[in-house]
Amino acid sequence: MATTQTAISKRRKFVADGVFYAELNEFFQRELAEEGYSGVEVRVTPTVTDIIIRATHTQEVLGEQGRRIRELTSLIQKRFKFPENSVSLYAAKVQNRGLSAVAQCESLRYKLLNGLAVRRACYGVLRFIMESGAKGCEVVVSGKLRAARAKSMKFTDGFMIHSGQPAKDFIDHATRHVLLRQGVLGIKVKIMRGSDPEGKAGPSQTLPDSVTIIEPKEEQPVVQPMSQDYGAKAIAAQQAAEQARQAEGCRAHEVTKRHLGKVMMPLRTLTHFLCTFGADWATFETGGYGVCTAMYSTKQPKHQKMALTN
Repeated sequence: MATTQTAISKRRKFVADGVFYAELNEFFQRELAEEGYSGVEVRVTPTVTDIIIRATHTQEVLGEQGRRIRELTSLIQKRFKFPENSVSLYAAKVQNRGLSAVAQCESLRYKLLNGLAVRRACYGVLRFIMESGAKGCEVVVSGKLRAARAKSMKFTDGFMIHSGQPAKDFIDHATRHVLLRQGVLGIKVKIMRGSDPEGKAGPSQTLPDSVTIIEPKEEQPVVQPMSQDYGAKAIAAQQAAEQARQAEGCRAHEVTKRHLGKVMMPLRTLTHFLCTFGADWATFETGGYGVCTAMYSTKQPKHQKMALTN
């Protein structure tokens, strides 16, 4: 990693940081393989560069009274030409090594180096991964296992996805090589982690096709049996409707009587007028709804005329 203060392009800086991380990771893989090395994280600040080493046995990484961590710090400082006191190394313990593909791959590698049978070693790693809470795992061992002809053995368990962005987010994989007497064996370990809202045991997001089933609500138990008479309800509703219709009819009758009174007043006035101004007779007949007929004559009989004159 370049430490000079000269301005470089973003592309060159991106490439330089990638080369620095790759070389650092390769160095720790070879140096800390027996300590359960699982990865490295680099945090760059304006004054100091922090390098965090993740391993399953952090005490062995630190060494007696921190001697080994100081040796590693000195080596990295001289190799990458860091100024004095500008780089610091820390050791962080892996919380759940059963979900770390690098840790399980190294474990399987040392089991095979110690002469354990391939099938037994792979099934032991597979069972430990699933017991640690993984959704699925896959172990592949390739090479000359027993016979002279090379072959591959695959051991799978659980649920595993192979494509898309979720495969990059949820799957942790690692590859290692084992040098045995009959040849080189290749080991691949893939672990599919479940979603974790806190982001510790897996990514915080969920799978795109995951379905959440909501549990039904508990129904309240019936303490005492109840019966409902729907016939009585229907009769009560019918009676209420009948009462409403009767009330509506009464209101309509009152309105009709008021209108009829308004019509009869002019008819009485007309009768008085005809009788006053010499009408012979006037007869008015009224019907049920104010239908009126009037018959009158303006000519008086002779005998009535003479009676009036006398």
